[in-house]
Amino acid sequence: MARALLIVLDSVGCGGAADAAAYGDAGSDTLGHIAEACADGRGDREGLRSGPLKLPNLMRLGLAHACEASTGRPLAGVAKPARPEGRWGYGVEVSQGKDTPSGHWEIAGCPVPFQWGYFTDLEHSFPSELVAGIVQQSALPGILGNKHASGTAIIEELGAEHIQTGKPICYTSVDSVLQIAAHEEHFGLDRLYALCKVTRGLVDPLRIGRVIARPFVGSPEEGFTRTGNRKDFAIPPPDETILDRLAAQGRTVVTVGKIGDIFAHRATGTEIKPFGNAAMLDAALEAWDGLPDGGFCFVNLVDFDTEFGHRRDIPGYAAALEAFDRRLPHIEATLRLGDVAVITADHGNDPSWPGTDHTREHVPIIAFGPGIGTEPLGRRGSFADIAASLSAFLGIGPVGPGRPW
Repeated sequence: MARALLIVLDSVGCGGAADAAAYGDAGSDTLGHIAEACADGRGDREGLRSGPLKLPNLMRLGLAHACEASTGRPLAGVAKPARPEGRWGYGVEVSQGKDTPSGHWEIAGCPVPFQWGYFTDLEHSFPSELVAGIVQQSALPGILGNKHASGTAIIEELGAEHIQTGKPICYTSVDSVLQIAAHEEHFGLDRLYALCKVTRGLVDPLRIGRVIARPFVGSPEEGFTRTGNRKDFAIPPPDETILDRLAAQGRTVVTVGKIGDIFAHRATGTEIKPFGNAAMLDAALEAWDGLPDGGFCFVNLVDFDTEFGHRRDIPGYAAALEAFDRRLPHIEATLRLGDVAVITADHGNDPSWPGTDHTREHVPIIAFGPGIGTEPLGRRGSFADIAASLSAFLGIGPVGPGRPW
């Protein structure tokens, strides 16, 4: 019986979304602009990387073909093989938004049927009654921030005042999110999680996708650093996903990274959550090695997004892509006859784009494995085609509105 491995390269979009202008993102292209920057020297960083983008294994499987099909432009400085060894295409998101839950739920077969709620005011972003509820129900002296902000910048700005006053730092972005940063030692990690749970209940009527705990450590003198103890408190998907179907049929499911948080821990099987792309991939491959026939391993590699996309770090993003590419031969070697692996993304986060937010883009879809074939997948009208295809592959019956390839 087949097994399936699904790897989401968080934010590795490939441009081209027809509705990008509605999100302020017309012309954004995460992979395309990284390749251009590497080709002209803007992707160089001493001691980290230099020269054109080096992704020989992803290109061999069809990534350059997928990007060119999405945007109509070749990847700069990248050699495109005449015939890829994998199946390649790109996905078009039908859900509204450009955030993590929308992308992942649609990948899993559940496009978002409603409009998310957002905090649109750049300053004083949260309604006064929401702030009052957070303060009262969690016995706080108040909150700091209350605006759109970069997570790393706002803890540097307000970290010292947070330690002095005991007020958590609350901020948002163009995504449907309320983030709460607090010092692990001075405020307490468990207390931060409890605060986020209270806040989750308060923002449910506003259809806010996620409340995110953003713990950090450090001091005003030496600077502050976010830790790996981030936790997302999400609303559950509104309909069945491939995870629900697998759980109902007693299949083995392993989820790695923030997948458990994204799906509100519903049908997410054995959850593994190490810190950093390398550690998450190590954990995923260890679980994959012992995964029984008919099992499913669902992985999110978040560093592309949090460490490099939001921070507009082109060399760092390029180096992370190259590090993943070097792992691909080992991933391929673990696939048994009948297995399938799919690499995709959930949205874009173009590190050359203004601001620090996600970008509305197509996502690449690369499928490979013994006997999978090399035919192009073409333009997929929904990310849900991934769930439809994997459901058919695993023999669990149709899931979601997608069309299998």
